[in-house]
Amino acid sequence: MHAIGVDIGGTKIAAGVVDDEGAILAQVRVTTDATDAQSVDAGVIEVVRELASSYEVGAIGLAAPGFISSDQATVLLCPNLPWRDHPLRRRVAEGLGTQVPIVVENDANAAGWAEFRFGVGRDVQDMVLLTIGTGLGGALVVAGRLVRGAFGVAAEVGHMRVVPDGHLCGCGLHGCWEQYASGRALVRSARTAAANLPESATRMVELSGGGKIKGPAITVAAQEGDPLAVSLLAELGRWIGEGSASVAALLDPALIVIGGGVGEAGELLLEPAKEAFLGALSARGFRPEARIELASMGNDAGIVGAADLARIGPEKVEQ
Repeated sequence: MHAIGVDIGGTKIAAGVVDDEGAILAQVRVTTDATDAQSVDAGVIEVVRELASSYEVGAIGLAAPGFISSDQATVLLCPNLPWRDHPLRRRVAEGLGTQVPIVVENDANAAGWAEFRFGVGRDVQDMVLLTIGTGLGGALVVAGRLVRGAFGVAAEVGHMRVVPDGHLCGCGLHGCWEQYASGRALVRSARTAAANLPESATRMVELSGGGKIKGPAITVAAQEGDPLAVSLLAELGRWIGEGSASVAALLDPALIVIGGGVGEAGELLLEPAKEAFLGALSARGFRPEARIELASMGNDAGIVGAADLARIGPEKVEQ
């Protein structure tokens, strides 16, 4: 059965028709106005309608950033879109005029499920995905099942508090893990270093067009061997690894997958993360150690995961 997966972001929507092997058969993208909830709804309806006009579709999965209700129908809170208790499933169903099952899922959960089913995690039954982009999201698969929690908002690992009274987080608390292990944290550290030692950040500033340092410029500079950029990625890796050790103490996964845009740094990020993970792992030497690997599904993970979750679970969704 073909299913449509929709990956909803702050400025764009990507959607695709996905077969039961996780292959994308057709794909479309549209831009949206992140300040207008109706614009985002309309964009979702537009891409689904376009794809469904050429394929017979048996399920629709919508991957949205934020907290999703346990019945997979409502976006409870989305920090980057104007959705608060937003009945996304009903709005899309009404807009399409369809009875096809629709499932709303957290975008990190969708990406994690794609990695588990078709990507780097397909040989394990217990894994954690860390999506490291602007913030830090997560997905948990335990005994082959995606963990959503009692209220649908499990796996928000980025909001574990790692530094009491640390940096203010968008969630309203201080010291959350994503304030130290995310693209935003990497850029903040780079800009602070540039302000204190301008000569050390020359290459990153050049790669950013002469203005404020941007995340991709740090990765490129590090790949060129720039000492400051390399050290910044190593520090980010340390935060990722140490936090992952805490996650492992609770969940004991076989695999920890690092995804998101920051993962493009490759071994410059992965090796420090592995080292810090092992250094912080409880009872090391007396327990098996989880593997840490980079995600393999790339930007398609949200589409593939949302489609597959919709395909395998429509009977569990209240219509």
